Amino acid sequence: GSGMPLLSVPKEVAVGTAMLGVAFATGMLAGKQRPPSPATGTIGKNSPLRQYILDHSLREHPILKKLRLLTADHPSGRMMVSCEQAQLMANLVKLIKAKKVIEIGVFTGYNALNMALVLPDNGQVIACDINEDYAKLGKPLWKEAGVEHKIDLRIKPAIQMLDELLANGEAETFDFAFIDADKESYNEYYEKCLRLIKKGGIIAIDNVFWNGKVLKPRKDDLAAQSIHRLNEKLLRDARVNLSMLPVGDGVTLAFKL
Repeated sequence: GSGMPLLSVPKEVAVGTAMLGVAFATGMLAGKQRPPSPATGTIGKNSPLRQYILDHSLREHPILKKLRLLTADHPSGRMMVSCEQAQLMANLVKLIKAKKVIEIGVFTGYNALNMALVLPDNGQVIACDINEDYAKLGKPLWKEAGVEHKIDLRIKPAIQMLDELLANGEAETFDFAFIDADKESYNEYYEKCLRLIKKGGIIAIDNVFWNGKVLKPRKDDLAAQSIHRLNEKLLRDARVNLSMLPVGDGVTLAFKL
């Protein structure tokens, strides 16, 4: 490798962003333009900068691409984890030489496939969802990619599955967990995953921005309330080290101490 920091931003992106800032400030001072309304999330899905990120970093397995395009045609396609985020998850799984992974919320299985592709042959993604119809899109492609044997799909409520794993004596045997299911249960998923993960393992929590709604969660928005509460709790949680990243809809990495 070139000794680049693992998660560093390519210099061009950093410089480009800085230049945009300068150009914008200059334009404002000259009174040429009004400031745009503040973006609530991160780099928008249709932003030229996001396209630049994809053009300069996405290395997508052809079968992953096939599944992404299939998912995009699905009426709930927007639920899919962003491809650059899934690639980061796979890189982290590889980095820590993970063998056992938990995924809560599978949807069509794009992220599960991404992680399964980098796991060793005896590695396993225990993937949980309550909707088998979505996973039916991905299953044939898991097989086509030759990793079907690494994905153990369990159709049941995630709390039940996590409790079964704990009752089975599997505490502290997992390396990595990815949480991306119903937001109201995020805190419970996190607590149970923390018990299942080894020291040095990683829990990745998706949608921690909830489309910017965590900035001012409405009283009736239970999802935003729940994510915001977990975000506040994680900040003070001495059991983990923490990074909240502006990737996709925001992803927090909690590294178990």
